[in-house]
Amino acid sequence: MTQKTIYNQTHRAHGAKMVDFGGWDMPIHYGSQIEEHHQVRRDAGIFDISHMTVLDLHGARVRPLLKHLVANSVDKLAKPGKALYSCMLTEGGGVIDDLIVYYMSEEFFRVVVNAATRDKDLPWIEAHARAFGVTVTERRDLAMVAVQGPNARAKVMGLLSPGAAQAVGRLGKFVATEADGLFVARTGYTGEDGFEIMVPAAQAIEFWNRLVAAGAKPTGLGARDTLRLEAGMALYGQDMDESVSPYEAGLAWTVALDEGRDFIGRAALEKQQAAGVPRQTIGLVMDDKGVLRHGQAVFTAAGAGEILSGTFSPTLGKAIALARVPAGAVGAVEVDIRGKRVPVRVVKYPFVRDGVAQAGV
Repeated sequence: MTQKTIYNQTHRAHGAKMVDFGGWDMPIHYGSQIEEHHQVRRDAGIFDISHMTVLDLHGARVRPLLKHLVANSVDKLAKPGKALYSCMLTEGGGVIDDLIVYYMSEEFFRVVVNAATRDKDLPWIEAHARAFGVTVTERRDLAMVAVQGPNARAKVMGLLSPGAAQAVGRLGKFVATEADGLFVARTGYTGEDGFEIMVPAAQAIEFWNRLVAAGAKPTGLGARDTLRLEAGMALYGQDMDESVSPYEAGLAWTVALDEGRDFIGRAALEKQQAAGVPRQTIGLVMDDKGVLRHGQAVFTAAGAGEILSGTFSPTLGKAIALARVPAGAVGAVEVDIRGKRVPVRVVKYPFVRDGVAQAGV
């Protein structure tokens, strides 16, 4: 049965086109996906991300649990509110999910996992938590919105009390705080500045309406996908899954091989690293007309691969993609589009940062 967030009727009232997304009835756009994309790059947009799963982990050994459970090092988290992006791995080094961990206190960490992976993530985390005496609570009482764009911070802070606005205004990137009963994190999935905000369900619709009144335009999952791809951000299930290691997914920066920490999947990663990572993720740009799409074959000097995520970039006005290909020098690269090999350029991603095309793109 398709699930609905607390904002479902609000989306429909705004004229949203609704689609099934990982078992959730979600807005793909409210009229024009491209206009919504530009709205976020130029001003501010608001996204419903209440389909994401929020887990609160409590216990004296919650830090040791997370040191065992994720590939990045939670010892980087020392100040309350500090966040960490990481992957949770299988014993074979494949990505079960990518997630964000928030440090609240030594006996309380908050974890946000993807909606589509909730049904496998929760039993996996709970099974390991029991061995550490940690309790796992799913926070179904919270809605979540993301407010993103160059003017997003000002719009959110304008709705807060003076003290809360001051505290939120001081937040560094990847840090969160409690403010006026909200959990406000300076994080996002668009490549723009802004916040991801957890709101008590009883206040959720009023808060959304206040944001819209302040000029944050409702934005659907379609624009969220083009924004995150321009920003070079991976999508679970498309750019990575349990058959792919973080090294192959371009996420080596999320792996911390800190001394003495035996996290799940470490041995497999060390073995892959020693033998040589067999595949790599590269960025592609097509200067000719056409669209790069998931599943298209990619041909390089090192061998064949495929497009993972591909789209028309509204910011750049051309097609961009992430592709997985064999390791090694790729040379000239071509993509099979309807049986014709079309030349593409290999570029370093992200493709767009802070609304501006990156050098060489």
